[in-house]
Amino acid sequence: MTENLATPETQAEAPDAASPRKGRILLILLLAALAAVGGGMYYHYRDRVTTDDAQVDGHLVPVSCKVYGSVEKVLVDDNQPVKAGDLLVQLDARDLQSRVDQATAALDQALAQVQGARSEDDKAVVSLEQARSSDLQVAEATLDARKATLDKARADLQRATPLAQRQEISAQEFDHYRTQAEVAESEWKAAQRHLAGVRQEADIRQASVGSQKAKVGQANAEVEAARASLEALKLQLSYTRIFAPVDGVVTRKMVELGEIIQPGQGLLTLVPLNETWVTANFKETQLTKVHPGQRAEVDIDMNGQSLKGTVDSVAGSTGSRLSLLPPENAVGNFVKVVQRIPVKIKLDPGDAQRVVLRPGMNVDATIFTK
Repeated sequence: MTENLATPETQAEAPDAASPRKGRILLILLLAALAAVGGGMYYHYRDRVTTDDAQVDGHLVPVSCKVYGSVEKVLVDDNQPVKAGDLLVQLDARDLQSRVDQATAALDQALAQVQGARSEDDKAVVSLEQARSSDLQVAEATLDARKATLDKARADLQRATPLAQRQEISAQEFDHYRTQAEVAESEWKAAQRHLAGVRQEADIRQASVGSQKAKVGQANAEVEAARASLEALKLQLSYTRIFAPVDGVVTRKMVELGEIIQPGQGLLTLVPLNETWVTANFKETQLTKVHPGQRAEVDIDMNGQSLKGTVDSVAGSTGSRLSLLPPENAVGNFVKVVQRIPVKIKLDPGDAQRVVLRPGMNVDATIFTK
């Protein structure tokens, strides 16, 4: 019995022999766990690319003034939501209104001048028709009558001449025939001159008709100019009331009551929060398999929510090339740096309604490339 009892040295050597075996088992288990985790991470991340260099983007709609004027009313404050068509700023419109009234009076005067010119034109046309019809016909008929009288007088004189030579008629009677012929010839020539005068008068009246038509055309042109001037002033008058072009939130309000503003001066900015997207800057080495239409996921830093989206497009240049001061690599101190290219991600409409995204917010973007 004494020989079967373990000595203290034997009892101490047993744990030492088991320790290497336990260490190897733990090492194997640890390596297996690491392999499993590594494999899982590989299969998890092999078909996706992720970046934390991503921000929310949106339209920034600047609102400015188109006319010179004094601010009469400011109807909005910073961070106030507005709808498209809401009145934002009202300018003092009295100066422009007076100019509109003057232009309206000038248009009425031009219209009156058109009526007067048309009346004169109608009179000229009637006078021309009269000269061409009654006066000309009377003059031609008178000329024909005088010609007939002249022919008769000449015939009578021709018949009386041999009789006077044979003294079959008295000299007084022959003088009577000769006088009648001379008078008839004078009347015929006077009728010719009258007909020429009537024709000349018709030509003058024809020219007058043309002149009156030109005056009518000029008056119509003045009416169109006055109407265009009035419409331009009315348009400028409408610019004194500045409305919201889109739905959005008022940001960076720079206009104050009583301020004198110039055309083109910025008044405020509207941010339509319902039209936002994500611009994610991926490394150029990450975009090998990225193309529009792929599924994406956006994690918001503000509240940790995840939103689904779709790759809309990939920028045509790197961000550094589009910066204010692009790098100049031709100076000789070139250092190769991995560039980033912006990728536009549109959020799914359903997810976009769940949270309000403001331009400039930081997000993490993931694109599923498979």
